[in-house]
Amino acid sequence: MKLFKNQSACVYRILIGCLLLLAIQPGVSGQQQKPIQDQDQEVLKQRTAVVTVNVSVTDKQFRQITGLGKEHFEVFEDKVKQEIEFFSDEDKPISVGIIFDLSGSMSNKISRAREALKAFVDTCHNDDDFFLVTFNDRATLLAELSDGQTVLNKLSLAEPRGQTALYDATYLGAEKVKEGRHEKRALLIISDGQDNASRYNYGELRKLLKENDVQIYCIGITEEFAGAGSIMDMQGRAILEEVARSTGGMAFFPTAYAELEDAVTRIAMVLRHQYSLGYVPANDQRDGKWRKIKVRVHAPKGLPSLVVRAKEGYYATP
Repeated sequence: MKLFKNQSACVYRILIGCLLLLAIQPGVSGQQQKPIQDQDQEVLKQRTAVVTVNVSVTDKQFRQITGLGKEHFEVFEDKVKQEIEFFSDEDKPISVGIIFDLSGSMSNKISRAREALKAFVDTCHNDDDFFLVTFNDRATLLAELSDGQTVLNKLSLAEPRGQTALYDATYLGAEKVKEGRHEKRALLIISDGQDNASRYNYGELRKLLKENDVQIYCIGITEEFAGAGSIMDMQGRAILEEVARSTGGMAFFPTAYAELEDAVTRIAMVLRHQYSLGYVPANDQRDGKWRKIKVRVHAPKGLPSLVVRAKEGYYATP
């Protein structure tokens, strides 16, 4: 019995020794453990969100200003200056949702509106993808994400009729564009009046647009455009302007066919020649609150007065 106890004690001491040896040699049982400092850095990176802001810089005639560098920009979040850690002015492809008004009041404008959209598609990047949402009494996804020509073909068969569900169509487009294969995303709204048939109201639409990182560009086709001698209802025009401004886009209200084609061409060029800025927020709290963004440009001498367009902010979601 004494011999058995001695043997058991010996085996126990050998087992303890093996466990200690494994503890001081982490590579024996698998991958080598990372130092605590490296682990902390990795966790920090995983918890840090980079905020990307697409910025358009034009003169007051909507002409693009190119050739600016990182040193010409400043970004503020809630009035606190941020360090720009990423800068690019590359011509990158984009996913674009076309929100096209097919209400009855578009009957005498539809052919020119189609031509304007064709001019937009022709000016865009070869690798862009598009989808088409049309609307009258309700919003309809008429063409899934595809090339521009497919979208134009789908639109050629559509006929205008009914009322105007503009908010519903924009809501649908803002959700659909998230499926685009490109990080850069935008909506182009072509409409001739304010909403009169939607289930969503403007407040609900605005909340969604603040949550989604998508720029919106608007072409408002006024009554003057059709030769009736009056302009679009001021409330509808104000809404289109507000939607575009809050997302960093633009709104145009052409009064002639030539101006319409010029407007969509300018929008296409703006999308192709934007600046992309990225920063890690100084406030690293992911509390879900709204963070306001302000971008400033210090232009080189000799340039005219500049107009800077960027999204108003973002929600700091976890």
